[in-house]
Amino acid sequence: MFTGLIQTLGTLTPLNDYQVQIICSPQGRGLILADLAIGDSVAVDGVCLTVETLLSQGFIAAVSPETLNRTTLNHRAMSQVPVNLETSLKVGSKLGGHFVTGHVDGTGEVLSIIQTAIAWEMVFHLNTPSLARYIVPKGSIAVNGISLTLAQDQGATHAFKVAVIPHTFDHTNLQYLHPGDVVNLEGDILGKYVEGLLRTPHDKPENPITADFLSEHGYGEMGG
Repeated sequence: MFTGLIQTLGTLTPLNDYQVQIICSPQGRGLILADLAIGDSVAVDGVCLTVETLLSQGFIAAVSPETLNRTTLNHRAMSQVPVNLETSLKVGSKLGGHFVTGHVDGTGEVLSIIQTAIAWEMVFHLNTPSLARYIVPKGSIAVNGISLTLAQDQGATHAFKVAVIPHTFDHTNLQYLHPGDVVNLEGDILGKYVEGLLRTPHDKPENPITADFLSEHGYGEMGG
């Protein structure tokens, strides 16, 4: 589990079909490597990877061919764009972003990046249409592992806009992206749980949570 608050950047290099090497930026090595151990999880551009070998400047992580094909990690290996890095959430740590699992739901494409007086407005297209059900104005979404707030749903275009504050823009790989670049997307896990609970009886026959169910169990009597 992660928070979507990026700690530093790194470079990704494939070693073979099932391992990648991550070298952390000099200024962020202390944050990532201070207590990193073999078997730990690190979010690399929002993808949860398992550390197999520790290096003086980074680590080697296991990765499956399917993960490389379904995420942007292959793209990062072939480009000069660094990857965002975040170690897993520790019990008692501050949760400044939102719960991010590191299980990417799909990818998106950068449509536009516009600098305003107080933020960077970025619009992304959903390459995975099924993600549209998790796009809720003022809700949360992870873009390359970054916890962002949805500013606007672009409706039938399968696109969404986020407003990125300068600190986030300057300390993540968003600053290196251009229109046409591909990003990893993960919907808010809370929305996924709600979706699962509210499935119709046809989709989920066992004990569905419906308005009648809530009323029957006294929830309709709460309030003023």
